[in-house]
Amino acid sequence: MTRRPWSEIDPRVRGAIWLLGTLEGVLKLVALVDLWRRPAAQVRGSKRRWAVAIAVPNTVGVVPLIYLLRGRRTTGR
Repeated sequence: MTRRPWSEIDPRVRGAIWLLGTLEGVLKLVALVDLWRRPAAQVRGSKRRWAVAIAVPNTVGVVPLIYLLRGRRTTGR
C-alpha cells in the first residue's frame, strides 16, 4: 500500500476520519472524567488499569464504551 498525502485522500474519507477521531476523543474524555470522579468502590476492577486501557490504545471508542457500559457499578450494588 502506497502512502498518499492527506490532500489526495477523498474529502468524504477525510471527513469520516475526522468524525471517527473526534468521536473516539470525546468518548475517551467522558470515560476518563467519569473514572476520575467515581469512587473506587463503584468501579469494577482497578481504576489505574481502566485509565490505561481507556487512554493508551487507539480503539475506535470500544474500550471507553466498555467502561461506560460494564466497568461502572450502580450505586445500589
